[in-house]
Amino acid sequence: MGKTMLLLIAAVICNNVLQAQSLKPVEAESKVGFVIKNMGVDVDGSFQGLKGMIHVNTADWSKSSFDVTVDVNTVNTNIQRRDNHLKQADFFDAAQYPEIRIQSTRILPKQGNIYYAEAMLTMHGISKAIKFDFIAKPADGGYLFTANFSLNRLDYKIGRSSITMADKVTVMLSVLAKK
Repeated sequence: MGKTMLLLIAAVICNNVLQAQSLKPVEAESKVGFVIKNMGVDVDGSFQGLKGMIHVNTADWSKSSFDVTVDVNTVNTNIQRRDNHLKQADFFDAAQYPEIRIQSTRILPKQGNIYYAEAMLTMHGISKAIKFDFIAKPADGGYLFTANFSLNRLDYKIGRSSITMADKVTVMLSVLAKK
């Protein structure tokens, strides 16, 4: 009886270990992008320097988590002059706040490979709670996470109110994470 119980406990632990993985974002195969209207035209941009950890527990997604950052100094809208301005104190203030961080506080399964996340988004020295759905699909020995969500740039004191630039920014994430 004792050996059977010990084997059962060992099997449960091994199963949980196999279903729980710590992954790192693969920057070369990931994209952190954004879109904002400026003078009525969509302006696309992106960030590089993706780092952090993503813990996936397929047996219990509520035990999964993520904590990732991007480097503000890598902001790229394909116009160098605009990118340099975005790094200045009146926008991202990259010298004082060099990273944007998103850290989960809660993850719940919804349906199929769709999950719900509550997280803290920190940029420009301001942390705010956000909520969004994301898709997690097994891919290339890890997981591909995709999500889109909107935020108000003024909530983070990114720029000032403007008649030419929208307040709403759409963020698009496509993050491949592997061991």
